[in-house]
Amino acid sequence: MISTKRRKFLALAGLGVAGALALRPGQKGAPHSAYYAAISQSLKAAGIATPTMLIDRQRLRQNASKIMQNIGGKVSQRLVVKSLPSHALIKEITSITGSQRMMLFSLPQLLTMSKGDTDILLGKPMPIAAAAQFYREHDPVASSFRPAHQLQWLVDTPQRLSQYREFAQQQNVEMLINIEIDVGLHRGGVSSIQTLQEMLTILQSDSRLKFAGMMGYDAHVAKIHDLPGLQKAAHEHAHETYTQFAHHALAALKNRSGNLVQQAFTFNAGGSPTYRLYDGSGIENEVSVGSAFVKGSDFDLPGLADLQAAAFIATPVLKVNDQFQMPYGVEWLGDAARAWDENQKQAIFIYGGNWLADPVSPAGLSASGLYGTSSNQQLFLESGKQGLKVDDFVFFRPRQSEAVLMQFGDIAVYDDGKIVDMWPAFPATA
Repeated sequence: MISTKRRKFLALAGLGVAGALALRPGQKGAPHSAYYAAISQSLKAAGIATPTMLIDRQRLRQNASKIMQNIGGKVSQRLVVKSLPSHALIKEITSITGSQRMMLFSLPQLLTMSKGDTDILLGKPMPIAAAAQFYREHDPVASSFRPAHQLQWLVDTPQRLSQYREFAQQQNVEMLINIEIDVGLHRGGVSSIQTLQEMLTILQSDSRLKFAGMMGYDAHVAKIHDLPGLQKAAHEHAHETYTQFAHHALAALKNRSGNLVQQAFTFNAGGSPTYRLYDGSGIENEVSVGSAFVKGSDFDLPGLADLQAAAFIATPVLKVNDQFQMPYGVEWLGDAARAWDENQKQAIFIYGGNWLADPVSPAGLSASGLYGTSSNQQLFLESGKQGLKVDDFVFFRPRQSEAVLMQFGDIAVYDDGKIVDMWPAFPATA
């Protein structure tokens, strides 16, 4: 007869096993949805066989139309080029937005975009050496672009502004100056009225420097965990700070120059995550939008819920292993992983990998923490329900566009079930 103590022990052991089994991951995964299956067929029909960035043209255009509908003409819209690094991609979007306003973040892109009627605002302060290189390489005879009227240099400190003043004097060039202000992100920029006044005094000391406006980026507002009232308070602080700085600047300049037309200045605020917070009722008269047009996964935010993902990485499957195995000497780790989790049953190796992106189709793929990552042939684990075969495509969704769209060469354009074009991307730049 089994003792009472032994019966209790067996009962507890049984509960432990049952509890462990309850924690065991359930099988997941499925083949491509109809959407991704159609894209996969279009890539094969186009003869694409290497990792490729793909833009869904219909989704891109729908996003552009929705963004302009949301803005509703209440403020101006400026296109963020670093997030859309392709002339053809920019042309596609501007055909809908109608805006020639651009925000740029690199000297090479500045040199290639400073053409025609483009209105350019730099999105970060450039070293004075970069400004000097721009003027050396810009040909005023061959180009109709006029920097003195179409290019705003972003300046963040009195020291940098003094460098720009000295350069303008030495080269006898007129420069539009936009002042970066800190509205709560704390990534630099003017943070006090005293510093702002010091910069305004420097501006007014040389007629070659022209005040063009301000830029106050508020990316932190959408990133704050939305505990009751935090995001609202952050936005109100950003708006109040912007208003205080802008009104001080306008008053100081008016005292020296007479009447000013407020609308003649660029008061840039808001980016893709926060552009809908600006309705034209405040001093801010312009928002910058880039990433929202293609919507990487970092932009899956409540304020962008009406937009669709429009950019994907497609890459072929190189190898399919019916059984996931770890390297020699630690094969037992792979055996244990397969025994515990059916979703680690099979292994696929893709062409390339280790991108700033996550697998989105077929469902149920996961990287292996045991095996590690590779930029050459990355391993992904699956249950087998995905039905992948060699030469099939796996799709990834970029987390952001600015660092990823330039990694794959020409961008495949998917429209109405076919690859209809290949858009050259800009070369990778800093």
